[in-house]
Amino acid sequence: MSDLAGGVKDLFALRAMLKWSAGASVMAAAMLMTVPASAQSLSYAAQPGMFSNQNSWSQDSWSQNPSARSAPGDAASEDAALPERLKRTVVSYPSREAPGTIVIDTRNTYLYLVLGSNRAIRYGVGVGREGFTWSGVQTVSRKAEWPDWHPPAQMIARQPYLPRFVAGGPGNPLGARAMYLGHSDYRIHGTNDPTTIGKFVSSGCIRLTNTDVEDLFSRVKVGAKVIVLPKGRSPQFEAKRAMPSQASLTSAAERAGQPMQLSRLD
Repeated sequence: MSDLAGGVKDLFALRAMLKWSAGASVMAAAMLMTVPASAQSLSYAAQPGMFSNQNSWSQDSWSQNPSARSAPGDAASEDAALPERLKRTVVSYPSREAPGTIVIDTRNTYLYLVLGSNRAIRYGVGVGREGFTWSGVQTVSRKAEWPDWHPPAQMIARQPYLPRFVAGGPGNPLGARAMYLGHSDYRIHGTNDPTTIGKFVSSGCIRLTNTDVEDLFSRVKVGAKVIVLPKGRSPQFEAKRAMPSQASLTSAAERAGQPMQLSRLD
């Protein structure tokens, strides 16, 4: 009897071990199936994080905020996204520069297109972020509608996750139009994120809303002079240099930048 009882106990013990072994196998298989999927998900999720920390793809740019992007040519939504001071308008602008000249006021994030007769069209722009602002004189060497984007080597070195090529279109960070400056990597171009206008966000390029860059593009000729002022200097300073007397200097400085009617220019 004792042998029989011992055999029964052994049988139950063996059965329990088999059940435990089967359960462990199932759990191991489930873990093996879960780990790759989890790792893949984490790897994919890391990419948007990398992009969002770069002040947008700034030449430049794909936005941190995709919902802020406007449809190409959607003037109403782009205009609504801009504060009043950054909306396109005609202003008093005493200048000795020839009509058709572009002046970039880096400090105040404005672009002026000189009209002559002491007037200019003023556009709100986005400019280079800290460490990427520049100044000097260039000329418009080329113009392109819905340009392709080839990030320059220096930008790829800083941001190696960037694509090497993006075809022109609504999703392209150069926007609807581009005006290339000399043989440099800098451009005046559009953007699919109007919330970046008025900010220091790019790697040195000057950006406008797509609606504004289309307007500027239609007025500017290849060969046009482009003056980029240092961050510490404003067009009012340039206006003073151009005026003949101290009396007129004062009045010009007071008048510079005051809005005028734009309707007759559109």
